[in-house]
Amino acid sequence: RSRSPHVGLTSNVLPEAQSLQTGVSSDYIQEANHEWFVLRVTYNRTQKACDIISTANVQSYMPMHYVVKKEIGKKKRILQPLLPNLFFVYTTREAANAIIKKKGDEPSILKFYLDKTKPLEENGKHPPLTIPFAAMINFVKATSTDSEHVRIVAPEQCHYKSGDLVRVIGGEFEGVTGKVARIAGQQRVVVEITGLCMVATAYIPTNLIKELK
Repeated sequence: RSRSPHVGLTSNVLPEAQSLQTGVSSDYIQEANHEWFVLRVTYNRTQKACDIISTANVQSYMPMHYVVKKEIGKKKRILQPLLPNLFFVYTTREAANAIIKKKGDEPSILKFYLDKTKPLEENGKHPPLTIPFAAMINFVKATSTDSEHVRIVAPEQCHYKSGDLVRVIGGEFEGVTGKVARIAGQQRVVVEITGLCMVATAYIPTNLIKELK
């Protein structure tokens, strides 16, 4: 299956991330009883978590982004996880349970990211956070570009224009839907994963924004 443009460059962060990010929304096919779960890595064992997920035969996504750093006076673009220690997997609850189950004496290094807005389950914990399929594909579109200007934002950083939903109709963020906001002095489109995060695109000119009625 096809890869996102920068996946081959992930080796300076996590070699296995190549198998975790396709970045092309058409690669993800909706399947019965499958949901998008968010898995959290404990003990900072990201590399090990990569190994576990990449061998689990599930559709998965780990958003990466470029960070520009200065090293010895030179600017360098480095690819890093956009949401450190978080992985997205599209699978059944049973298969997700199998991924996070501890093996033998080893402690489990993956846990569900929980939805604290939902009532407790029989095990006394909140259920795992699940992301609707369309919302996840929109998030993938917003976060799988080459732009180093994609960023995670807090609500207080977003100065919304109207709050109406819009679609980007051209450029590298074409097809992304969200809300127009002014962030760090630039017009961007904000995509929200309820209960998890908000991500802002790079600058989007007005002529590439279409309001959704």
